[in-house]
Amino acid sequence: MKMSDLLGLFNQGSATAKSHMKNLIEMAAVDGQFHDTEYDLLKDIARRNGISEGKLKEIRSNAGGIQFEVPADPKVKFQQLYDLVHMMSIDKSVHAEEAKLCNLFAIKFGYKREIVGELINTVRGNIQNGQSVTETMKRVQMMLG
Repeated sequence: MKMSDLLGLFNQGSATAKSHMKNLIEMAAVDGQFHDTEYDLLKDIARRNGISEGKLKEIRSNAGGIQFEVPADPKVKFQQLYDLVHMMSIDKSVHAEEAKLCNLFAIKFGYKREIVGELINTVRGNIQNGQSVTETMKRVQMMLG
């Protein structure tokens, strides 16, 4: 891959990052409301993933054209789950549809169905207590044994 190709991926956001933004948008909208706090979190996560606000708006308006992708790197996968749980709970209430969608994403990411509920609750608790993704990942790794 040429350097210009790599820069293009970085500037536009990789396919996995675009998929992640689409997933976050779905999570934010599944309860029928898209709160300002959710949009602010979405913009922060987009920036962290090298996606501009303009590109984010494009993803939002063309979400159907973006394919779901599971990250190959376990750390990136966990970061995405952490972000989804954060999006689910940022407005201080978890709608039933948000919980179902979060469970579905966790299963699609390859986490075992039997532990998904406990996993999400642990991540959510850590987010509420101000724990970073790194601290949360360590706790989850201990939980998973």
